Amino acid sequence: MTTQPIPVVVLAGFLGAGKTTLLNHLLRGARGTRIGVMVNDFGDIGIDAMTVAGQVGSTVSLGNGCLCCAVDASELDTYLEVLTRPELRLDVIVIEASGLAEPQELVRMVLASDNARAVYGGLVEVVDAAEFAATRARHPETDRHLAVADLVVVNKSDRLAPAELAAVRETVTGLATRAAIVETAHGRIDPELLFDRVVPDGEIAGQMSIEDILYGDEHAHPHAAYDTVSLGTAVPLHPRRLMTFLDSRPEGLYRIKGFVDFGAADPEHRYTVHAVGRFLRFHPEPWPAGEERLTQLVLIGSGVDAAALRADLAACEQTGPDDTPDEQSMWGVLRYVPQPDEAEAPA
Repeated sequence: MTTQPIPVVVLAGFLGAGKTTLLNHLLRGARGTRIGVMVNDFGDIGIDAMTVAGQVGSTVSLGNGCLCCAVDASELDTYLEVLTRPELRLDVIVIEASGLAEPQELVRMVLASDNARAVYGGLVEVVDAAEFAATRARHPETDRHLAVADLVVVNKSDRLAPAELAAVRETVTGLATRAAIVETAHGRIDPELLFDRVVPDGEIAGQMSIEDILYGDEHAHPHAAYDTVSLGTAVPLHPRRLMTFLDSRPEGLYRIKGFVDFGAADPEHRYTVHAVGRFLRFHPEPWPAGEERLTQLVLIGSGVDAAALRADLAACEQTGPDDTPDEQSMWGVLRYVPQPDEAEAPA
């Protein structure tokens, strides 16, 4: 059964941007990952490209471990409750925003949900690079949507000359000041940029799966590039300095996950950290008996400076007895520990 909170990713973008293509790409590349999808209409997803195992009401179960449901905004919380049921064992939920509501309204609804099994997984805004200027002219709200995005996928980038694409990226960067930005064609982003992909039992990581064989033409094309930086240290981190780092996360850094040891500031607990875009959450849990006390973090983004990130995190390490954090130093961390009956909020 799934015990970790399930990330809920909001996928937005205007008609023709390529979000349905991106969503189908995620579904076809799911492999062992069980994905729940909320859409307005099953016709938006290439159901005929997959095996439909059964249908009950407005829910379709797909043969590759994915589950789709047709909803409107008023039903979102109801279907979150359905899709987060432990017996479904879903690993991630994707909400396709078009026709449901303004993306920021969907984000607000996810953050305001009192569903303890769901956690905000980011707002992904897909834009059509070739039609970007025309889209902004037709939909002035584009700028507002980009301003609240956590990740912007500049799709159909293969249709522009390098100079034209650079101009689009410059404009997007100016509008989406808090977002990581990736460029791609045909909606092909690596799923691991958005969520942790599960390796099925009996399959070796990296080997070809049935999906790889069935959809080999998709996998033959390069994915949008992203960077992963891993850090492990046996030296406890100082909560104040870590919060300073998290409050000023560098451009391009999209996700942070892992465990943090705060040493004497809270010797009884390790802290699970989950950050996406500006959203941040800590969850304290008792140290497993006999486990070595380590801080282990993975940082995921696009165009990040790995050496600088490692240096910044190393600077968060406690330097000795004179650097022992006091009780008040944990206040910044505890702000992001969800309390019972308390809605979550971005950092």
